Amino acid sequence: MNDNRFDLIMVGSSFASSFFLKQYLEKAPTHAKILVLERGYLYPHTERLKAQRGEENFIANPNQSNNATFLNATDNKQWEFQTGFGGSSNCWHGCTPRFMPSDFKMQSLYGVAADWPIQYDELDPYYTAVEGIMSISGASNPPYPKHSAYPLPPHIFSTVDNILHNHYGNLYVHPPTARASIPINGRGACCASAVCSICPVNAKFTIENGLRDIYSDPRVELVYGAQVHALGAAHDSINSIHYIHDGIEKTAMAEVYALGANAIFNAHILLNSGDDNPLTGKGIGEQISLEARVDLHDLDCVGGSTKVNANGYMLYDGNHRKEFAACLMEANNTPYIRFERGKWRHQARFRMIFENLPENENHVSLTSDKLKPAVHFNGVSEYALKGIENMKKVLPDVLSCLPVEKIEYSALHPTESHILGSTRMSLTPETGVVDKNLLHHQYRNLFVLGSGAFTTYSPSNPTLTLSALSMMAADRSF
Repeated sequence: MNDNRFDLIMVGSSFASSFFLKQYLEKAPTHAKILVLERGYLYPHTERLKAQRGEENFIANPNQSNNATFLNATDNKQWEFQTGFGGSSNCWHGCTPRFMPSDFKMQSLYGVAADWPIQYDELDPYYTAVEGIMSISGASNPPYPKHSAYPLPPHIFSTVDNILHNHYGNLYVHPPTARASIPINGRGACCASAVCSICPVNAKFTIENGLRDIYSDPRVELVYGAQVHALGAAHDSINSIHYIHDGIEKTAMAEVYALGANAIFNAHILLNSGDDNPLTGKGIGEQISLEARVDLHDLDCVGGSTKVNANGYMLYDGNHRKEFAACLMEANNTPYIRFERGKWRHQARFRMIFENLPENENHVSLTSDKLKPAVHFNGVSEYALKGIENMKKVLPDVLSCLPVEKIEYSALHPTESHILGSTRMSLTPETGVVDKNLLHHQYRNLFVLGSGAFTTYSPSNPTLTLSALSMMAADRSF
């Protein structure tokens, strides 16, 4: 491919881009021409692992650190992601719960925020498809509707997990995870060492170990080191894409375009392109979380077979969401000890994750550098903070089936590493940026992929849902 006209031009090689591309290739004709513009480079898992271990390696990291790519206007707020081939699949921890059906209906059920323009049932077959591609391990009885078994058997409960599961049934379950429970497709079984950002046994699904082959399709041209900064628009469509490659400004054209950078850079590209939707870049945020450390009387918390060893839904669904946020519990199986003689393992730890609400004061803006956006964050919603207050009141009762001595809480974690909501999905352009198929409300040949499209912020991890949305969008592009 040596001209600059394509059927599809994609930005990035992230989860969002890669699952869109995989589905698109299933339906595209054999003569299709697809250009993928990736701002970073491939940094293989083997080399990243050597660097993590302090060993000599042959390839230095060719990618920018995330903090060098944008201006953070809020010193006490972290935004975590990775640049390079595969994007944040290289640093994610592999947690893949589905959203609950209620997560898509916050306004109609609880009078809070807005309903998504799609519902759970529409996404269900794409959830199943992504779970198959990632070889997800999970429970046989999850709390959300699921019509088929997970591809891999579940991980093993700890002693504490077994007690909670026996008490709460399918409200306390094995975690759905892309950390393999048994060896599969060249990936090892999770070693439960809790260094998931660079898995030492390559157990965790990544774009590199799971979908790299789609970039070798003869219809696809992948260009590394190509930073997209703007689109060319004419009336209601996009007619060109502008990027810098090897220090040279370049332009390419296509019938269809898809932005698959993260929620910061998708919004930034749109703003650079003159998108005048007043909600573009607005509402950026993520969930919030803290750790609950639970001291136990004469009970060892031992066993388990992966880092996040169970998910608890006891504080998730219900009419309380009219007043305060849902909470997802993650049983933390990271190696730790209780610092009291004879009680080294008499403790359980839970990450308590709360949904948040998109607030327009939190936003992406332009700077004098066309390649570098600014991110502004004014704080967490009152809705989420009330959820934390309630959790602290009721958690002793929730854990009353355990021999609890005391519960202590950490400060709020500085990030969940889930950047959401800057190009929200909606029924109309007055209430969001993209429609239910992830097409821009104005530019009808432009898909804006990823978790930036989330209408609201479920407490559940976003990767499975954003990947399923990408597959659905590609399916509906034909």
